[in-house]
Amino acid sequence: MQESIGYIVGGGLKEGFRVRLTVPADQVQEGSFIVCEGGRLRYYGLITDLQLGATDPRFADEKTDRLQHAIQQALLGKTLYTTLNMYPTLLMDMGPDPLDPQRDAWEQRVQTGEENPGPKPVKTVPAHHAEVRQADEADVAQIFGKDGKGMFVVGHTIEQGYPVRLDLDKFVKRSSGIFGATGTGKSFLTRMVLAGLMREDVAAALVFDMHNEYAYDDSDTDRNERVRGLRSMFGQKVQVAGLGAGAKVRGHSPDFTLELALRDFTPGDINLLADSLNLTDTSAVTLNALERAFERDWFAQFMKLEPGAVEIDPESGKTFPAANSVAAWSRQNNIHEKAAEALHRKLKLVYDKPYVVEKPAGDPVSTIVDKLENGRHVILGFGEFESDLDYLLVSNILTRRIRDHWVMKTEQHKTHGDTPPKPLLIAVEEAHKLLNPQLTGQTAFGIIARELRKYFVTLLVVDQRPSGIDDEVMSQLGTRITGWLGDEDDIRAVLTGLAGREQLRGMLARLQEKEEVLLLGWGVKMPIPVRSRRYDEKFYQEMKAGKKRAGAATLPENYSIDDANDDLF
Repeated sequence: MQESIGYIVGGGLKEGFRVRLTVPADQVQEGSFIVCEGGRLRYYGLITDLQLGATDPRFADEKTDRLQHAIQQALLGKTLYTTLNMYPTLLMDMGPDPLDPQRDAWEQRVQTGEENPGPKPVKTVPAHHAEVRQADEADVAQIFGKDGKGMFVVGHTIEQGYPVRLDLDKFVKRSSGIFGATGTGKSFLTRMVLAGLMREDVAAALVFDMHNEYAYDDSDTDRNERVRGLRSMFGQKVQVAGLGAGAKVRGHSPDFTLELALRDFTPGDINLLADSLNLTDTSAVTLNALERAFERDWFAQFMKLEPGAVEIDPESGKTFPAANSVAAWSRQNNIHEKAAEALHRKLKLVYDKPYVVEKPAGDPVSTIVDKLENGRHVILGFGEFESDLDYLLVSNILTRRIRDHWVMKTEQHKTHGDTPPKPLLIAVEEAHKLLNPQLTGQTAFGIIARELRKYFVTLLVVDQRPSGIDDEVMSQLGTRITGWLGDEDDIRAVLTGLAGREQLRGMLARLQEKEEVLLLGWGVKMPIPVRSRRYDEKFYQEMKAGKKRAGAATLPENYSIDDANDDLF
């Protein structure tokens, strides 16, 4: 057990506990995980502030260098001292003393579930002068779990270096988010979490890789090193898809390609692209009329019409819209001709995409669903199609249809007792483009975020601008892993819906870039800043060794990543 660093001198549940230090102030720092031993009760918490104090302000205001050294030292810690604020997060009932006759009866009640020792929310305070110490490895394991199935080490406590684990089975039961300002290592952090999910196989992962970062090897410009992609680590267990026939992803041929059928498009899908296509308010009216006229074939039939096509009356010489023209269709359906022709021109931007075809070679949703249900993970690389238009269009249509499949499987499970669908996690970058207040009610992602795990589908949103995501969606995110954020609005957004926001605000703003992250939310029992794991060769080897935990725990000498791929897959 760690030695005492101080004792309780005041405070309360709202403002936190005030602790007077008995060790030099430079031995502790903001964000440290500390423990208060309050007799039978044990309090867990974080340091949120350090303050200088004095019993006599005269000695604080005037330098003491004129005094003898022995007197100076006597003043420090007595007349001049340091206090810290402890934000209490959890409480543990340690039970009666082992020598107490009531101990056996208490342990029996705990085993039968009649009594819950915790950890649980703090609803009382310790006595004055209760001892406070740094958390030890047993304390960290008590709160954040021990090594085992589904437990993934995200990082280590900042001061002592004890492993902090995330329960991935719990993590995937609600939507989650990874945030951080540009350049703070979000992509590496996301890779690590996805690698943990894939290693433990707690859910199928579908990744919309807008910038082609996750599948194949990449480079770390800061360290000037090559870093492994998820495909490199997990081999055929990770399937890479590309958009359109002959697509390439970072110069690699994907495992399969996807094409969107014109019949898959709904007017709602086009409305989502209003900003990208510069649509007017009348476009929605026209789109609804098209669906009424042509049903599911509305897109293909509309694009076959010719804008501006006219015929000449041989008798009068006057021109009138040709039968196959946009104008003729507009007149028949009481739609403004110019509005319909403008929509036709703008939809040409979508229609001309190489991956949008009338009759695709296969069913992209069936292809993805089949792989996900059979233990594979799918990364959709957008290749050269990196515009917002491509991302909004493809991700929403595929997610909507995949979600519909999971809803159907869930209903069959609930109604007929069929096997429940495998949990599915959909990872989306640039989430504010899909989940902003204007679009969140229309996209499939907004629906998933609100439904939580009702249909076994959750989101992993990755973004550098959490303030651009709808507040209601942010409040539904269970676990949040965030690096440094400098913008006050982004900090506010990440802390939306969480208790202790004021105590965590300063801690989040002072995280060390590319080194430290803050874990908070439903997926962890208490918020804690950690030193993030390195995404390096040691991490790759651990991901491979994790698959062999039940057998040999160590790798043979000269065992390489490629050997691991061959053996495991």
